[in-house]
Amino acid sequence: MPDKPLLMIVEDDAVFARTLCRSFERREYAVVVADGPAAMERLLASMTPDYAVVDLKLAHSSGLACVERLHAHGPATVIIVLTGYASIATAVEAIKLGATSYLAKPANTDDIERAFGMTLGDPDVPIDGRQTSIKTIEWERINEVLADTGFNVSETARRLGMHRRTLARKLEKRHIH
Repeated sequence: MPDKPLLMIVEDDAVFARTLCRSFERREYAVVVADGPAAMERLLASMTPDYAVVDLKLAHSSGLACVERLHAHGPATVIIVLTGYASIATAVEAIKLGATSYLAKPANTDDIERAFGMTLGDPDVPIDGRQTSIKTIEWERINEVLADTGFNVSETARRLGMHRRTLARKLEKRHIH
């Protein structure tokens, strides 16, 4: 019987990480969980995962650094970025740093596993002619600055020239965890 594929989940929300872990274990994956970059580094000292699911916004850091480190450690590792902070800017950076796919929350186990199998781009994907709204442009700019500041809300508000509470309200409206 072949070994189970090894999946590393880098997620600081313990409840969500446990849910993902159980779901993938039922699908015959061997799963390890890291709650941030330091825990991920400890795990990488003794293993190279076949797959990784990385949350973009970790408690005190960006998941983009984890993507970069995972890709450097195991270039063949299929890395999926999972985020409630979806934006074009962070999607582009995630792919440049080695992620295979970028999924916006809520995403379930089926979505993630499907993304594991989609390691090549699809030139036939439909091109949406929909115009980008002002709210979408604003949200993407907020996400770009959030990523640049390592998800520091106070510094992001300062750089955007808005009050910290105003930015916090905007982030709350998106129900980001």
